[in-house]
Amino acid sequence: MAYSTSTPAGQVVQNILNDLPALLAVAVVDISSGMSLASHSNSSINPDTAAAYNTEVVKQKQKAISALKLQNETIDDVLITLTNQLHLLKVANDGKKFIYLVVNPRDTNLAIAREVVRSQTDLLK
Repeated sequence: MAYSTSTPAGQVVQNILNDLPALLAVAVVDISSGMSLASHSNSSINPDTAAAYNTEVVKQKQKAISALKLQNETIDDVLITLTNQLHLLKVANDGKKFIYLVVNPRDTNLAIAREVVRSQTDLLK
């Protein structure tokens, strides 16, 4: 467990863990630095390492949106489907942080996972 519930990021991680106890990993990530602000793993996945790599995914997509001149468009979420895992990156409304969630699709419904993560982004101010 790499979080304190006394911080907004730590509270978000705890709330998601409460709602999705079968998750594989979760992290709240600062986009500018790529650093995890709070994280938790129930598996061999290191969410702090994954945070850095997934920050590059978000940054590259932001650059693509800009290069394509997609005005008034922002990233809502990014879904990466693997053989046995779903990786969801939900960008906060201010575009400065994102929630990284890993679940097994056999254990967690994607729609429920998206709703749980979406409901927590307002806490990331």
